Amino acid sequence: MIHVSPLETGLLCLAAYVAGALDAIAGGGGLITVPALLAVGLPPHMALATNKGQSVWGSGAAIVRYARAGLFDRRAAALSFPLALAGSAAGAILVLQLRPDFLRPLILVLLVLAAGVVAFSRIRPGAEGSPRRGSPLMLGGIALLIGGYDGFFGPGTGTFLITAYVVLLGLTFRQATANAKIVNFGSNLAALIVFAAQGVVVWSLAAPMVVAQMAGGWTGAHLAIRGGSRFVRLVVFIVALALVAKVAYDVYATRGQ
Repeated sequence: MIHVSPLETGLLCLAAYVAGALDAIAGGGGLITVPALLAVGLPPHMALATNKGQSVWGSGAAIVRYARAGLFDRRAAALSFPLALAGSAAGAILVLQLRPDFLRPLILVLLVLAAGVVAFSRIRPGAEGSPRRGSPLMLGGIALLIGGYDGFFGPGTGTFLITAYVVLLGLTFRQATANAKIVNFGSNLAALIVFAAQGVVVWSLAAPMVVAQMAGGWTGAHLAIRGGSRFVRLVVFIVALALVAKVAYDVYATRGQ
C-alpha cells in the first residue's frame, strides 16, 4: 500500500494546478504531474493512470473556456474526438501489458523523442496568418496517432497536437491550442476508462488533484485567449526547451546511478 503524506498531497495539488494551466496553453502538463507522482512512490503504470485520473478534468475546464471564446471548429471536433478515444484506448491497453521495470527506461526514451520533435519542428512562416481547413484524412490521422501516444505515454501530447495543427492544418496558434483540447480530452477520457477498469488509478491522490487541475485548466485557457497567438507560440517553444532540459537531466541522473 502506498502512503503519501498530507504535505506531499498538497505539493501534488500545486503541481496539478501549474500543469493544468501549462497544458491549456501549450501542452506538456504531464511533464510536471507524472514525475511528481513518481516522486511520491507510485510505480510507473500507476503514475500514468493516476495522471489521467486528474488531467482529464483540466482538459474539460479548458474546453469550456475556449468554447465560450468561439475558438472551436465543431465539425473537426466531431471527427477528431471519437478517433482520439479509439487511439488512446488502444495505447492504454498496450501500456498495461508492459512490466514496470521495462516501462521506466521506455519513458526516458520517449521523452528524448518528444523533446526532439517539439524542439526542432519548424513552423512554416506565415502559417499563423492564413488558416485553412485541413483534409479529414489528415485531421483524423493526427487525432488517432497522437491519441494513441497519449494513452500509451502522455507527456508532451498537447505540444505535439498544437505543432501538428499549425504545421499540417495551417491553424493559428490560438486556434490550434483550442482545438487540440478536444483531442486531449478524448484521449485522456479513454485512457482513464481503461486504467480505472483495471484498478490502477490511485483515486485518493487523483481526487484532490482534480480541483487544482480544473482551476489550472481554466486559468491557462483564459491566459491564452487574452494573450493571443503570439503569447501561445512563445509558451509552446518555452515548453519545448523545458522538455530538452528535463531529458538532459534525466539522462545525467540515470548515468550517475
